[in-house]
Amino acid sequence: MKSAISLAFAATLAVSQGQATKNPYLSLQVEIKEAIARGNAYLAKQQKDGGYWGDNEELPAFTALALNAAVRDPAVDRKKDLPPHISKGFEWLLKQQKEDGGIYNKGLGVYNTATAVTALTAAEQAAYTPAIVKGRGYLVGQQWDIGQKKETDNKNDGGIGYGSKNDRSDMSNTYLAIEAIALSEKVVEDGQGDQPKLDWKAAITFLSRCQNLKATNDQDYASDDEQNKGGFLYGPGESKAEPTQLPDGKTALRSYGSISYAGLLSLIYAKLTPDDPRVKAVKEWLGKNYTVSENPAMGSQGLFYYYQTMSKALSAGGINKLQLADGKEADWRKDLAGAILSKQKADGSWINENARWMEGNPVLTTAYTVASLEQIYYSIPDAP
Repeated sequence: MKSAISLAFAATLAVSQGQATKNPYLSLQVEIKEAIARGNAYLAKQQKDGGYWGDNEELPAFTALALNAAVRDPAVDRKKDLPPHISKGFEWLLKQQKEDGGIYNKGLGVYNTATAVTALTAAEQAAYTPAIVKGRGYLVGQQWDIGQKKETDNKNDGGIGYGSKNDRSDMSNTYLAIEAIALSEKVVEDGQGDQPKLDWKAAITFLSRCQNLKATNDQDYASDDEQNKGGFLYGPGESKAEPTQLPDGKTALRSYGSISYAGLLSLIYAKLTPDDPRVKAVKEWLGKNYTVSENPAMGSQGLFYYYQTMSKALSAGGINKLQLADGKEADWRKDLAGAILSKQKADGSWINENARWMEGNPVLTTAYTVASLEQIYYSIPDAP
């Protein structure tokens, strides 16, 4: 009897060791899956009776982000009926869609619509297709083109802003819109007829104007100084980080972490190849500034937004290890997951003590973070 048990144990151990050798992330996957479940359980408890998330109904993005996290949970089978609270959330979200296709209430049309289209696409429900198509059309229509001679006369042309062409376009809204448009592309290809298309050439010009890279940025604010070369700015001629003081007494607009990952993701969705100088330069900047303890050049500001753009960009780029400046390679999945898991609260939530950009709101921050963990989980080779 003991011999049989020993043999069975040895066989089980051998299988386990074989799996670990095949997938070095096996134990991490288990931890991530548990953290995702706890995070989504917390979010489910925060849902309002009307089906939405957030303190009021003004920002559908809160609901969209919570739904995106919920529907991509590895425990949710999207081929079956969605859990009731998730279906209720999507019902509320769909009711916010306007005649112009946007999904918004009081302003911030692009931010709200882009996050909503991404969530609706992630749900993989045929019934949501008409709303996705309309929302996608709204986003394409927000691309700037106010030049007189060609589509990129104005430095904002090719980009997308919060929903008004009286202000400016920026990298945050542009990346979110590009992501939603790219992820929903297959949905509109399946028998939806002619759909408006983003001007990708103009979009690439805009992205180039947001990168500190003189070789491809035609604006005079671009800098190739050692600290900033290759990284991205919030918008043409604008950075959220403090400027860099150069040895010659001049200043340079500071590249920073979260928006540089947003830039990399946008370049990937624009189908630029890994050997494109813009892609190579931003990856070099990210390698030089690699960290999971802060948002490079921003400290704790926007830390969880940084985690989200980081996980999206590196997984979309198929980057298993990120090349660092010293020649070493960073296992970003283990590093990022470890940092995120260590910050989860007992109730399953996450919150940033630095409340800038609403990261003091645990609903928003938890939705960001669960989505980041899901990106890591699904990007692991041989993951379900």
